[in-house]
Amino acid sequence: MNKIISAAIMTAMLALSSSAALADAKNPKIGFSIDDLRVERWTRDRDFFIAAAEKQGAKVFVQSADASEQRQISQIENLISRGVDVLVIVPFNATVLNNTVKEAKKAGIKVLSYDRLILNADIDAYISFDNEKVGEMQAEGVTKLQPKGNYYLLGGSPTDNNAKMLREGQMKVLKPFIDKGDIKIVGQQWVKDWSATEALSIVENALTANGNKIDAIVASNDGTAGGAIQALAAQKLAGKVPVSGQDADLAAVKRVIAGTQSMTVYKPLKTIAAEAAKLAVQLARNEKPAYNSSYENGLKKVSTVLLKPTPLTKANVNILVDDGFYTKAQLGN
Repeated sequence: MNKIISAAIMTAMLALSSSAALADAKNPKIGFSIDDLRVERWTRDRDFFIAAAEKQGAKVFVQSADASEQRQISQIENLISRGVDVLVIVPFNATVLNNTVKEAKKAGIKVLSYDRLILNADIDAYISFDNEKVGEMQAEGVTKLQPKGNYYLLGGSPTDNNAKMLREGQMKVLKPFIDKGDIKIVGQQWVKDWSATEALSIVENALTANGNKIDAIVASNDGTAGGAIQALAAQKLAGKVPVSGQDADLAAVKRVIAGTQSMTVYKPLKTIAAEAAKLAVQLARNEKPAYNSSYENGLKKVSTVLLKPTPLTKANVNILVDDGFYTKAQLGN
């Protein structure tokens, strides 16, 4: 009799656990760990991601590390203990998450690296825009306007693998000019945390060191471009020295319209966020996503979805309005 009862209990428990697993697959829990929500770009990613994930029945838990690697590690551990099905991570420091990812994998949680590749860790997938291509676009945007002279290279954060990919793309375009002797790199520096304030002081020092003879600045994003342009403006050089960027931040797009920033690179955030949400849900449901690339992260070849960026100048700035990225009123035109 007892055997019959315990068998019945076991069957009921198995049915419950399999229906719970089904419920999880139907309504997966996604932990979204973001480098720094104080940066305009990431708040937009967050909102688009949540909207796209919820449409697919997922529940999203968001954490912001506020540019602290320690905080990000403990927040990811917190999301692991909450029993999420998938972790989507925008890493602050791409090199320190190996053990945290191991913990996630031990708990049966899939890990998706969002826009920045997590290095030396057993992640399941990576989604980003083609960052090498972004770097090429930045250098092309500046060389078109200033094919000769003294160039300064303003890199991104040294802890962000994207900054290195951007530099590779930039150098692909610049190298032939350098080899010909048309372009001289008079200085280059990585900018801690992509900080506009740090970029400002780096460019102030570079202008002083070169007697203001800097003809072009390849800045790796809009924040660093903003700092560079502030330094140029103080020397009455804003608009005379071409400066690149990326992200299509509102302030940067206004600078592009005003002519103080030569170009930015538009990465439709709605596209990456929606594609990442779809990818996260597919991973949670053990479905096979459609990857179109792969990246070596130091530990393994990571299955990758690469999206296409668009160079943005004054001439095609209306794409942003057509895409609903900004309104005409926001752009002031």
